[in-house]
Amino acid sequence: MGIAAAVILAIVGVMIVLGGHRKPTAASANAGPDPYAVNLSITNMVMSESGNLAGGKVTYLDGHIANHGSKTVTGIVAQVIFRSYTHEVAQKEMVPLKWISMRQPYIDTEPVSAAPLKPGGEQDFRLIFDKVSTDWDGSYPEVRILQVDTK
Repeated sequence: MGIAAAVILAIVGVMIVLGGHRKPTAASANAGPDPYAVNLSITNMVMSESGNLAGGKVTYLDGHIANHGSKTVTGIVAQVIFRSYTHEVAQKEMVPLKWISMRQPYIDTEPVSAAPLKPGGEQDFRLIFDKVSTDWDGSYPEVRILQVDTK
């Protein structure tokens, strides 16, 4: 028993040491927007809902984005804020934008990295929410681009 406990403690110690040296992979929810975000404009936002196989609802937020900058965009993470009837934050999500790659016979999406957005390029996108707070007032959420990967 003592040897097993020592092995488990050693494994946990190694995991803690290695875990402390990882670089963050996504922008913090409290961080400011990526400097390149000013070059990206979002228009034509449309919301929709559908049922899922578990009996719940999936909420979709579709839009159009244009790259007015000089770099090719390979990834975008947006912060989406759903407000309550009292205008408080009901839910805050960090979600990656996904390109709408096909509309018929159903809408299919792919990551931004599959078809990078070149300077001057435009693309339709979709944000997907498997669950939205019951406190949400149903109005359009606030969308803010926090992280942009470029090359």
